[in-house]
Amino acid sequence: MWRKEDAKFQTMTESPLGTAGFQPSSDSSNSLSGSPKAAASISQGIRVKGEVTGTEDLFVDGFVEGKLNLTSNCCLTVGPNGNVKADLNAREIIVRGKVEGKVIARDKLQIGSTGQITGEVQTNRLVIEDGATLRGKVEAGKLEVNRPAETKTVAAAAAANTNSTKPSPQPTALGSETAAD
Repeated sequence: MWRKEDAKFQTMTESPLGTAGFQPSSDSSNSLSGSPKAAASISQGIRVKGEVTGTEDLFVDGFVEGKLNLTSNCCLTVGPNGNVKADLNAREIIVRGKVEGKVIARDKLQIGSTGQITGEVQTNRLVIEDGATLRGKVEAGKLEVNRPAETKTVAAAAAANTNSTKPSPQPTALGSETAAD
């Protein structure tokens, strides 16, 4: 006996592009288990408000508002129709749509030619294609957070010690730093 649900299931499994509407990557670096797995998808026409967390790759081509947090070795892709007003956190992030919020790509952030980001960006590596838009604060590369504060404290202490012992016409050398820093 034929049922409408059977026809829907059959057409979905026969699609060569998978349920996400795009061809899964054959890059072996994205797959730790050796067998390629399709990314999870929030497709066009789907709206999500709240926090989305996961341990698999995610393709967003719909609307998301809130937080997107992908742990481990995951890649987050915002498709050309994607509209994300959320804080993003993943190992690798690819933006081809619109993103507003704080973007933390632990390894790499790639902004495609149709991509638009407004907000704060933190990443180790940054790739921006011609036509992309990036507005906001950007921190790229390996950053040492505590280093500048320590250097200024050491320089100030050295300057205080120099001034309190005896005045000298030449400032004491502090490496590349001076007491004025």
